[in-house]
Amino acid sequence: MSAQRIFDAKHYELLNSSRAAVVSKLLLEIKSSLGLQTTVDVGCGLGYFSGLLLSLGLEVTAVDGRAENVEEAKRRYQGVKFGQGNAEDSRLKELGQFDLVFCFGLLYHLENPLLAIRHLHEMTKKLLLVEGVIFPGEEPTMALVDEEVHEDQGLNHIAFYPTEACLVKMLYRSEFSHVYGFARQPDHPDYQAGSNSRRVRTILVASRDPIASQLLVAMPEPSTAIRPWDSLSGAPKPSAFQKLGRFVKKPLPDKVETVKRIVKGRTSSGKDGN
Repeated sequence: MSAQRIFDAKHYELLNSSRAAVVSKLLLEIKSSLGLQTTVDVGCGLGYFSGLLLSLGLEVTAVDGRAENVEEAKRRYQGVKFGQGNAEDSRLKELGQFDLVFCFGLLYHLENPLLAIRHLHEMTKKLLLVEGVIFPGEEPTMALVDEEVHEDQGLNHIAFYPTEACLVKMLYRSEFSHVYGFARQPDHPDYQAGSNSRRVRTILVASRDPIASQLLVAMPEPSTAIRPWDSLSGAPKPSAFQKLGRFVKKPLPDKVETVKRIVKGRTSSGKDGN
């Protein structure tokens, strides 16, 4: 391991502090009412959030895919049960069930994020908190991305990055009955869209039962009208210039018929309007 870890970089410290403020506020509000006592931090890195969860009075188990991260986390945070584990490996479920499953900064580093979410669901008694980078777009889709190679980040350096809509849909399809976003995301540029920039991260909450909190907003399951097996579904609509070009190339009789249809359509529309 090199002397400079990404998790210890200044920009990461700022990211963590902004995320911690939002997480702490929510958990302090709902911890007692939901009876949250046990938690597992999946993809714990060097243990920053494991320590935060411990400070909030939770019994914490934490796992990471990299042995060197686990060893450093053990050194930094006492009172947490650390171990090595991969979210895509079904053996992760052998840790058991927890009131709160916590998974920050991991899912977008995986080749099989939906499989990992299914594992997380089986480990969740009451509440799942997930956070990560999201791919741009409104459709529930993913993009396979070549990641930069860092020795304390993703394991395989190629991963499926989901849009936020896709992440929400995966949570629902993993049999969580309720999914929420934060009414106010962390006070950090990564969570805010600017005039020349987009939002690149999100935090979501998934649960088996409804949660009453003004900090959260319900997010319905997204859908898409695109049918990939249909060649016309999702096809780009021709521009006015392209339509004109097609009209010019038609034989004269076809042009006449086209004009008749247009005139007839406008006439019928005018009659309906009266």
